Amino acid sequence: MEKIMIPEQDIINAICLYLADKKQISPEEVQVELLYDDDYGFSAEAHVNDRKQVLITANIIEAIRFWLDAETEIDPIQVGLELALDDEEGIIAYVK
Repeated sequence: MEKIMIPEQDIINAICLYLADKKQISPEEVQVELLYDDDYGFSAEAHVNDRKQVLITANIIEAIRFWLDAETEIDPIQVGLELALDDEEGIIAYVK
């Protein structure tokens, strides 16, 4: 399988779908901001019903796997996922 790039907006959408499914709400009720820190790596800040939730890299990967299963033909268990910081694209993920 070739390396596929998942853009930042799709990662945000994946987190919205993932949290909406967990909390039994609409994805539109979730707001997400992706973050990168040199010391801590990748994270996301999600706001749901006026409450903030911080997701670490493992949570983001889990959300992307959920999205891959729900929205694509890619088997999320059979692929490797890697988050990356791109100067032009922002935070992206690679499916390998």
